[in-house]
Amino acid sequence: MTELDVQGLQRRLVEFAAAREWEPYHTPKNLAAALSVEASELLEIFQWLTPEQSARVMDDPETAHRVRDEVADVLAYLLQFCDVLGIDALTALSEKIDRNELRFPPPSPSSPSTSD
Repeated sequence: MTELDVQGLQRRLVEFAAAREWEPYHTPKNLAAALSVEASELLEIFQWLTPEQSARVMDDPETAHRVRDEVADVLAYLLQFCDVLGIDALTALSEKIDRNELRFPPPSPSSPSTSD
């Protein structure tokens, strides 16, 4: 078995779509919409759960399978979206973390608590 990598998975998704002649439908707009739908399907699993129930969602094999499938769908559409627009997802994420580290520095130990 080979190690999984983002570019390899993107290549498989491109080949999968090409074999089915789906490329004309894989526009940025359509992929963004599909991504939103799949994220909503993931959210639906958690919709009426308490925080405690949601933390244990992977304990039930059937529910865990549904969660993994929806995560896979979300990731698949995100990778296809990135491929179509030429976005390196890992670089984009790394750069965003860099910006967030500057925007949201950790509180200094001597800072007063915000919960007062």
